[in-house]
Amino acid sequence: MIPTSCKNLANRLKTMNNNENNLPDEEMEKDINLDDSDIKAENIEKTDENSAASDPESQIKELNDKYLRLYSDFDNYRKRSMKEKFDIIKTAGEDVFKTILPVIDDFERAIKANENVKDSVAIKEGILLIFNKFKSSTLQKGLTAFDSIGQPFNPDIMEAITHIPATDDSQKGKVIDEVEKGYKLGDKVIRFAKVIVAQ
Repeated sequence: MIPTSCKNLANRLKTMNNNENNLPDEEMEKDINLDDSDIKAENIEKTDENSAASDPESQIKELNDKYLRLYSDFDNYRKRSMKEKFDIIKTAGEDVFKTILPVIDDFERAIKANENVKDSVAIKEGILLIFNKFKSSTLQKGLTAFDSIGQPFNPDIMEAITHIPATDDSQKGKVIDEVEKGYKLGDKVIRFAKVIVAQ
């Protein structure tokens, strides 16, 4: 249904066009009727869309479907990430063990070779060679020992086992002896140095 204001406008246009183009009244009415039918068709489409959107059952089904898809996607992601974490934890030490294996091989060879050796100097040299190889292997992986003897006590990287009286004032608050070396992996302390501090 066309509002009366639109009809009045259409009548004015009709009059203007008749004056300018001398079109017959019948053709003008056909044009107006065509416009009227287009508006009605658009209104019908909009009401169909509104009725579909306002239908609560279809909305519930659509939202439920979206929820189920989202939930299954999240569940698949969770399972995949858990599997990846498990695989990383399972094989985390693989790289380190690959570095240690040649040192174990050297120890086995040294034990076999030293079964009948009576020269202690040769045994010491062999052990020193293996120790140095092992130390350089761990250094390549970022493991470093840090010195604490003579340093001021630092609770961030050291653990005081006991305190002893200082012989002079310059020793107060400093590490006198080291029971266990401290180690860092990169910048992170993985073992605190166990030390004896002078008071």
